Amino acid sequence: MRKSRTAAVFVLAASTLLGAAGTTQARESAPAGSAASCSTAWGSGTKAGGEEQAKPLKAITTSQDKCFDRMVFNTGGVTGGLAYHVGYVSTFHQDGSGTPIAVKGGAILQVFVSSPSYDPATSRPVYDGKAGKPLPGVNLTGYKTFRDARFGASFEGQTQIGLGVRGRLPFRVTQSGDKLIIDVAHKW
Repeated sequence: MRKSRTAAVFVLAASTLLGAAGTTQARESAPAGSAASCSTAWGSGTKAGGEEQAKPLKAITTSQDKCFDRMVFNTGGVTGGLAYHVGYVSTFHQDGSGTPIAVKGGAILQVFVSSPSYDPATSRPVYDGKAGKPLPGVNLTGYKTFRDARFGASFEGQTQIGLGVRGRLPFRVTQSGDKLIIDVAHKW
């Protein structure tokens, strides 16, 4: 009788300790208000929209949020829906020439924005992107999702970017004024 009571106490103590350890681990891996509250309902399918072409592209910037990494295209003025096409590709090919451009990451988002990197009236560059090179002024060190960003081309009134990400993650495309915004989730 005494042996079975001691065994029962031992089993009960062990299960309590293991349960507490599991709870601590769960709290450490998912802090309150973090990934559990982040939406990934955006999907990873191709997104396209708008119909209007903007004036020349002024800048491309990036930032981080607790739930996603963000890329913003500052397009020199548009009054309606800016035309865009964003989707995953297996290989990033420069628009116009078809030349493959290496982009680091587990997946590549190809972005087309109807905003040329040049002034259509003078053909002079406004945004200083170079084919196959990293985006000017964009440093992705320390980002959770973004791995690489390469300029593809500015051809026939649209600019093409290759965005390397960790994997084929959900993303959304929104517009705020004359800015096109691409958010790529940190998790599936």
